[in-house]
Amino acid sequence: MNFIQVISVAVFIITFIFIISEKLNRTVAAMLGAMFLMIIRLIDQTTATKFIDYTTIGVLVGMMIVISIIKRTGLFQYLAIKSAKMAKGDPLKIIVMFGIMTGVISAFLDNVTTVLLMIPVTIVIAKMLKLNPVPFIMSEVLSSNIGGTATLIGDPPNIMIGSEAGLGFLDFIANLTPVVLIILLVTVFILRYIYKNELKVDENLRMQIMKLDENNAIVDRTLLVKSLAVLALIIAGFFLHEHLGYESSTIALGGATLLLLISGLQIDELLVEVEWTTIFFFISLFIIVGTLNEVGVISILANYVVNLTKGNLVLTGIVILWASAILSAFLDNIPFVATMIPLIKGLGAITGINITPLWWVLSLGACLGGNGTLVGASANVVTAGVMEKEGYKITFKDFTKLGFPLMLISIVISTVYLLIFELK
Repeated sequence: MNFIQVISVAVFIITFIFIISEKLNRTVAAMLGAMFLMIIRLIDQTTATKFIDYTTIGVLVGMMIVISIIKRTGLFQYLAIKSAKMAKGDPLKIIVMFGIMTGVISAFLDNVTTVLLMIPVTIVIAKMLKLNPVPFIMSEVLSSNIGGTATLIGDPPNIMIGSEAGLGFLDFIANLTPVVLIILLVTVFILRYIYKNELKVDENLRMQIMKLDENNAIVDRTLLVKSLAVLALIIAGFFLHEHLGYESSTIALGGATLLLLISGLQIDELLVEVEWTTIFFFISLFIIVGTLNEVGVISILANYVVNLTKGNLVLTGIVILWASAILSAFLDNIPFVATMIPLIKGLGAITGINITPLWWVLSLGACLGGNGTLVGASANVVTAGVMEKEGYKITFKDFTKLGFPLMLISIVISTVYLLIFELK
């Protein structure tokens, strides 16, 4: 590596040391890293702004506004009581139910949108049961990243892969959904076992919950109808945005704008509830990782992965899977996938091997790898930010201690699946 590449890697590592050690607030640490790269003129301001994924930022801000409006209707309290009663107040059933529900929804909605919808409901249930909501939340955020791997629209890397490789919605369903369902079930039940001693509720409390009337939780039915109508439009827009020719950020922000217009609520109150610390963390991280991509560091890593295997399909697939998973736990998977796509195409052109299985390999590694650390996926960071605002801290260390081993288990399952069904 040349001097510029070494500096960019050093800034990335030092930033992560501060994030992991929590000596500094993670947003401050990321902003310092990004600003340092611009101050020493390793990148200029114009280039830095190009690294920011405005689609992700737009979806985040738009959905945060929508969720803050829906919270005022009492819908989340309604869903919380209804869910708790369906599970008979048993937290072990709730953690499984919510984990699977989140995974399934994430296959069809953006992961961040899914966790933003689930977190308020979960916190209400936990408070009713007088339990720490973190076990439920961890099950949901890990499940969201797993479920998003199952379909073409579930995670941005899949959209990129589908577009470049000419693969459709049904291709992803046929090749990825079966293994993703297995991974989802295994993960949720492992989490149930891990947290079983923390999720114990007094029998009297369970009986009190069963007596609650969820219908009394709705405090503004007019606003609820408006909110659900706009949310339905947003979800439909997410499904159809490619056919409509709009980015998902345009759909989310458009829906938020419409709901602001018809809700009659004060915009100042709603904007205060947006997780701006999370937004600035993402902006800064995009700049730092974008710099690594710009100066060629990610390309060096990707080339090394491909060259190591010398064109052997099975070996190439296994190396790409594990390298993608490990790297995506620490790097944004979007620039990594963007770098790997032309390299995989080039490998096919040079060696003549069928590279179709490698697209499934890349998808599984890049998407599932996000569960490895707190910064591995957008949903993780958003969840930590929302929970911190609610008074519950999820640290980098705590997330990694739980998420990384579960991520490795998911990659082991993926390896077995790929060897049996794809890499042959």
